[in-house]
Amino acid sequence: MMAQYLAIKAQHPDTLVFYRMGDFYELFYADAEKAARLLDITLTKRGQSAGEPVVMAGVPFHSMEGYLARLIRHGESVAICEQVGDVGASKGPVERKVVRVVTPGTLTDSELLNDKSEAILLAVHQGSRHRLGLAWLSVTQGALQLAECGADELESWVARIAPSELLHAVDVTPSFAQRLQALRRGGTACPLTQRPEWQFDAGLGLRKLLEQLNAATLEAWRADALEHAHAAAAALLAYAEHTQGRALSHVRSLAVQRDDELIDLPTTTRRNLELVQTLRGEDAPTLFSLLDTCMTGMGSRMLKDWLLAPRRERSEAELRLDAIARLREGPWQGLRGMLKGCSDVERITARIALRQVRPRELVGLCQSLEHAGALAAQLQGQDGLMGRLAGDLVPPVDCGSDLSATLMAEPAVLVRDGGVIAPGHDAELDELRAIQDNCDGFLLDLEGRERARSGIANLKVQFNKVHGFYIEVTQGQLDKVPADYRRRQTLKNAERFITPELKAFEDKALSAQDRALAREKWLYEQLLDRLQAHVPQLTRLARAMAALDALCALAERSLTLGWCRPQFMREPGIEIEAGRHPVVEARLAETQGPPFIANDTRLGPRQRMQVITGPNMGGKSTYMRQVAIICLLASMGSWVPARACRLGPLDAIHTRIGAADDLANAQSTFMLEMTEAAQILHAATPNSLVLMDEIGRGTSTFDGLALASGIAAHLHDRTQSFTLFATHYFELTEFPASHHAAVNVHVSAAESGADIVFLHEIQPGPASRSYGIQVARLAGMPAGVVNHARHALAALETQQTQAREQIDLFAPPPQAQAPAPSAVEAAVAGLDPDALSPREALDALYALKKLAHTGDTP
Repeated sequence: MMAQYLAIKAQHPDTLVFYRMGDFYELFYADAEKAARLLDITLTKRGQSAGEPVVMAGVPFHSMEGYLARLIRHGESVAICEQVGDVGASKGPVERKVVRVVTPGTLTDSELLNDKSEAILLAVHQGSRHRLGLAWLSVTQGALQLAECGADELESWVARIAPSELLHAVDVTPSFAQRLQALRRGGTACPLTQRPEWQFDAGLGLRKLLEQLNAATLEAWRADALEHAHAAAAALLAYAEHTQGRALSHVRSLAVQRDDELIDLPTTTRRNLELVQTLRGEDAPTLFSLLDTCMTGMGSRMLKDWLLAPRRERSEAELRLDAIARLREGPWQGLRGMLKGCSDVERITARIALRQVRPRELVGLCQSLEHAGALAAQLQGQDGLMGRLAGDLVPPVDCGSDLSATLMAEPAVLVRDGGVIAPGHDAELDELRAIQDNCDGFLLDLEGRERARSGIANLKVQFNKVHGFYIEVTQGQLDKVPADYRRRQTLKNAERFITPELKAFEDKALSAQDRALAREKWLYEQLLDRLQAHVPQLTRLARAMAALDALCALAERSLTLGWCRPQFMREPGIEIEAGRHPVVEARLAETQGPPFIANDTRLGPRQRMQVITGPNMGGKSTYMRQVAIICLLASMGSWVPARACRLGPLDAIHTRIGAADDLANAQSTFMLEMTEAAQILHAATPNSLVLMDEIGRGTSTFDGLALASGIAAHLHDRTQSFTLFATHYFELTEFPASHHAAVNVHVSAAESGADIVFLHEIQPGPASRSYGIQVARLAGMPAGVVNHARHALAALETQQTQAREQIDLFAPPPQAQAPAPSAVEAAVAGLDPDALSPREALDALYALKKLAHTGDTP
């Protein structure tokens, strides 16, 4: 057995091997030690192999999914090795083989996958002239995508694709290997998997793609010239087929992504706008959590795809906006009711193609096909996107009837348990089941006859899985046992016997049970064979159902939250009337807080930059983020949280918000800030939206002011992007005076004595002051600190005013200045009697007395 295991392990040296032994999956040697550490399971030693104790650990087969999920979260891959030979007929170890390999990027099990996200496998090929080929695939979606990019663009592509596993060749250059490792250090939580160099072959990739798509050329997909991507696809498809143990018959679609087709949403933008995760790494409250009221997991996944990959070209977005308008007129509630009972047809279809689907999933598919037929009928006669969805929602002919006729209404979880095929479907199976069903009647009849024949009143005829059928007689009645009884087992207080008649029935019954189970497995395989022909149509149906679910969710959100339909215009510009931040507004409504204050935004050819000033806590960041979110929602084809919205061409949304560091990569807060700002200045175009929040804070005042001024000038003069530039440098409020496309705006606040009220309104002109000390007081800063800060601020403002005075060489000599305050006077001026405790007052008095005598600084 160990020889068999070691041969299998040699084929999967870098993968944990789950080796099936009876009711357990066992791991041996280094695999066992690693699994014991990661899963907190018991490590044992049994027997010897090659003179050494066998180190092993195991998990029960019926709870394997839970352990697999934990290993996948640790980035491990697992080879599932099953018993495939006949246990009874085998003279040596039962034949075993690896039936599939579970890796983070090729998950198909519903128990291991999140309903709202996909497992993405990405392959990267290092080509010539600093070019990279990319190919990625979601096995459950069956959608293959290709791209090519520069080596310096890898980080942004990986952030956009968000792979669960990344494949690369073993023999890459040292610089490229460092770049791959930097991805992991930079927060890309996907394991790196090495594959042989020969698998990254462009010619092989082209042949595999043509075979996969059943096509003679890739010109229809504009992918025929992407040689580096072909090489990546060769390794990707080979690895995916290796892990699944079969060809990917359901992968029949191909898409090519190019830089100029999608709106660029860099990692910083996704993080700062909190699209799918909060800044703390939580799933809610985010924009996606607010939008996602879908009835199915596949609808949620499609909605997330729309949100994170909006297209620059607006035709698809217009179709979605039209569909939402139709749904708002009434049918969305009924359609959502039909969608509510639907299973995840997309993943079920993939598991059918991979022959991994379970009986209860097929029953769920059968019910979902009925719902799909009703949805198609409901949408009949519609045009545009709704009409297209209606055509794709029509179920495959005879597919539903075949499933309902073949399967029980409530089948067993696994085929190996039996009880899956419906009665009446197969005459041979019904006959074998009848033998089992008549078993109880036969045993009762036999028990009655044997009691009468032997005179043993408490005689029992029973069955267990270990000893089969038997007749049990207590010790006190053994003298009445007939001569034809043969002893089978001795117990403490009873004896168990078998008779020729019972033995004959046992052989027949147990044989029928095994034959019935084998027959069910065969019939189930025949059903999967028939379903293969329906996979392409089921894939289209699943995509249509997911799209309809996402559209219904957007229609519901637009009505519930009071959103409007955006309009697209050809000329550049962003015009928003009474715009709102949807997540902040929803949170205020949940906590019964004050109503959200809406604001207008006007950016166009003549006004491309807003220099935003105002107090901390006033709402500058919220205003900037809401403009970006409204533009993003409109671009994906959703209605938006505003009274009106007109949006011109948009190619990217760039953000530089917040203070953070990256110590793992030796980047300070200021260095990271400058790095992100530099990336924006290099990437932004006149059709980009740029959010710059408090740039230049991480260094000295004059350095920061000079850098902020230079960055603003570059964005205004050279990049000419639409820019929201928030700052606390009031010197920058003079920027619009010399830059025609920039204007000053501020968030308003009202001061009443020592208190401040934030009005959260965007008004024209610069702010008069920052109110930082008032905000510190609201945060609970000690009164002594606040008072000291007020005096220090007054002194600094006085010095700044004096420094700004221009010296006139022809003016008369200045009058003698008043003498500077003495040390005692300065110390007294810095005291706040109301804030001092008795002890502090006494200490201050002693310090003043000492100062008066010595003149020392207190």
